[in-house]
This record gives sequence, C-alpha cells and structure tokens, in this order.
Amino acid sequence: MSSPEAAPFTAAAKRAVLVVALVQLVNVLDFMMVMPLGPDFSSSLGIDPADIGIIGGSYTAAAALAGLVAAEFLDRFGRRRALAGAMFGLSLATIAGGLSWNMTSLVASRIAAGIFGGPATALSLAIVTDLVPPARRGRAMGMASAAFPVASVFGIPAGLALSRIGGWHTPFFAIGALGVAVTVLAATTLPILRGHLGTAGNRPPRSPAMHFLQRPSMRNALLAVGFMTFSIFLLVPNISVYLAGNLRVPRSNLEWMYLIGGITAFTMMMVAGRVVDRYGSAPMSAAGTLTLMTAVATGFVAVPALLPVPVFFALFMASGSMRQVPMQALASKLPAPAERAQFMSLMSATSHTMSSLGAMIAARVLLSHNVIIDGQPTAVLDRMNWLATATLLFALPVPFLLWRIERAVQRAAPTLPKAVIG
Repeated sequence: MSSPEAAPFTAAAKRAVLVVALVQLVNVLDFMMVMPLGPDFSSSLGIDPADIGIIGGSYTAAAALAGLVAAEFLDRFGRRRALAGAMFGLSLATIAGGLSWNMTSLVASRIAAGIFGGPATALSLAIVTDLVPPARRGRAMGMASAAFPVASVFGIPAGLALSRIGGWHTPFFAIGALGVAVTVLAATTLPILRGHLGTAGNRPPRSPAMHFLQRPSMRNALLAVGFMTFSIFLLVPNISVYLAGNLRVPRSNLEWMYLIGGITAFTMMMVAGRVVDRYGSAPMSAAGTLTLMTAVATGFVAVPALLPVPVFFALFMASGSMRQVPMQALASKLPAPAERAQFMSLMSATSHTMSSLGAMIAARVLLSHNVIIDGQPTAVLDRMNWLATATLLFALPVPFLLWRIERAVQRAAPTLPKAVIG
C-alpha cells in the first residue's frame, strides 16, 4: 500500500472537504430532525402517532429511488453545478415542509427533500474522491462524515429547542435557510470539477448502472454497505425507547447520553480516517465490527445489560464511525472518474433502501407494553434482543467483504492506477 506521505492533502482540498462536510450536515439534519418532532406533528397537524413513521420513511424511500434514477445521469454534469442544484432543491423542499398544513402536504415535502437529498450525498462523496488522493482518502472521508455525530450532539437538541420556542415550523425554516447558505458557499468556493467529462472529442464511455453488479469489487461494496446499514437500522430507530423503558434511563438523561455518544463518535471518526490511511480499510472495519458486537452483546442481547449504559452506548456510537469511514474510503477507490457520482449514487440508494427495510422489519418484530416509571406510563420493548442478535449476524460479513475488495485494489493498483477496479 502506498505511503500516506506520498500524496499531499492540499489546503484547497481541505477547504473543499469542509464545504462537503457542511453539505452532509444539512442533509443529515434534514433527515434526523423529523422523528423527534413527532409529538408536535400530532398536536399541531392532527397526525395519528402511528403514522409518524411514514413521514420519515417517505424521505428514505424517495432518496433510494432518486439514487437509482440519478445514477444514470449525475456524471454528465460538472460536480459543482450538480451539487448546487441538488442542495438548492433540498433547501426549498425543507422550507416547504415548514409550510405544511396536513399529513399529505408534509409527506409530499419529505418526498421532495429525499429526491434531492440522495443525489446531494452521492455528489458530495464524488467530490471528495475527485480532489483527495487515495492515500489520504480515509482522513478526508472521516472529515466529510463528521456530520452525523455533529448532528446528534448539536442538531437534534437545537431543533427541539427551536420547535419549543417558535413552533414545529421553525426547525424546517432554519435548516432550509442553512441549506441555502451552504448552496451559495458550494457554488462559489468549490472547484468546477469537469475533468470526469473528458473533452468534446474524447468522452469517456458510460456504463449502465447494472453493469456495476458484474464487477466483483463493486458488487461486494454494495453488499457491504447493505449489510452494514441494515444491521444498524434494526436497532437505531428504537434505541431511545429502549433506553428509557427497558433500561430505566431517565428521559432527562437521554440528551446527555446522545451528547456523550456523539462526542465519542466524532472523535473516533477522526481517528478512524488516519488509521485507514495508514493500515487499510479492512483492519479498521474488523475493529469496528468487534466494537459493535461488544456493545450489542453487552447492552442489547444480555438482559440485564452487562455494562453500564453510558459505556455500551458510547461503544455503540463509536462503532458506527469505525465501520463507516473505511467503507466509504475503500468504495471511493473503485470507480473511474467518469463513474464516481454514478457509483456513489448507487451506494446511497442501497444505504437508504436497507435502512428503510431494517426499520420496517424492526417495527414488525417488536412488541411493546406500558409500565409505570416515576408515576408515568412508559413503553417497554419486547424482542429487542432478537433484533440485536440479527444485528450481530448481519454485521459479521462486512469486514470480510472489505478485505476482499482491498486485496483486489492492491493487486490492480500497480498496473491499472486509473482504471476501474472490478
């Protein structure tokens, strides 16, 4: 493997990665803020609490479909222009969500947000891949992926506070305004990035999206991101209820739990990027999977939990960073420049599809009943250990798939440095 020192991470590339991180932050906030606002939607718009999941699911379903459709044409445009267009559409759709008056209008706005949000994610990762050499890509992907823990630590509490102060509309307007600002920043500071388009007389060939499935490494990458996302979303949508009900964590302490977990995830994301650049993606993914298994086995499978809640929850959050960064860094080495946005769009579509599938299956498996805790009826989830066991099983193949991909990349790189690794 080439030495990290062989390829510099330039100041211009770092600025571009920071802009991409802001794009990802807007996208993650737009997705994550909706579910905590469920009680506000019920009281203000008369939405049945049982239908709140439809609001979040409509975004992921639209993002998955948009990823499949956009895979066919995203690489036909300059990266900056395409990203600015996707971000502007996402911003307008988010603002429209704040103007909703009933369930139908809110779901329609979330579908529109997903249609633009899915391609925005794919284009962001393609830009990082275009600008950052492979030897530094783990660190860059860590920086670009920091949006999730930042949103967990600051975004969700801020959104809830804005909703309490100004009504449920306010978080939509705030994130929409932030999105417009980031759109302007991306359109004015990112490089044009049209090299993947070739020249008028030398256009690079385009591959139908399904042809990626015929390339072993790309197929393995799609399988890996599918397993990784599905395994985690069997648990993620219900963790707050599980902590409060099953483990008796006071609701007032949940924000602190997410603060600790978010800080841990952010720190580990920075560390994971540097480790990936030095030692490779497969070892980091294996360490992340072992961390996940420790957290899930001691906190979700075992009843009662074998570790203190803050400890296993911090391990659980850290494992996400330890698995996501190597996955993205390695996948970025597979497509040729003219296929990067296309392949990243397929990755995004796979991730959104499997997250929705995991959440839906979890909803079918889990049962709940109410108990009185501190004088208040509180939901307790049954069969959470079933889902946790399934999480362990589906997480196991990921490091092995990344090991196979990494071996293929290492074999092909010396002879085909600019070719598709398939």
